[in-house]
Amino acid sequence: MTELWKLEAEVRGQSPEARAAARQAVSAPIVADLFTLWQQTLPRISGKSKLAEALRYAITRREIFERFLTDGLVELDSNIVERAIRPQTITRKNSLFAGSDGGGRTWATIATLLQTCKMNNVDPSRG
Repeated sequence: MTELWKLEAEVRGQSPEARAAARQAVSAPIVADLFTLWQQTLPRISGKSKLAEALRYAITRREIFERFLTDGLVELDSNIVERAIRPQTITRKNSLFAGSDGGGRTWATIATLLQTCKMNNVDPSRG
């Protein structure tokens, strides 16, 4: 499976068409083998186990999971988005300890504005 993320690192920044073509050539067979393995494994394990639950979840959502293989705009995982919003969510969570409800709301608003500026390459200290 590491081959999936290795390919993503190689094609990141390329056109959606190039990404989809590379995924069809390299990732599609890996994903097909993975689903075959999951389908073969599911009947051999306890149906009540967490593993069985996870396998059923993935198998029933196969079409959604495989969308990245044909759409070069879709990312393999959500890591990029999670890294982008982490500073905002951490700052907002910290605003819970601002001393009062009003102070917390003010802190959260300011933190959101600062992060929005940062994401848009705007220096908030310059008028």
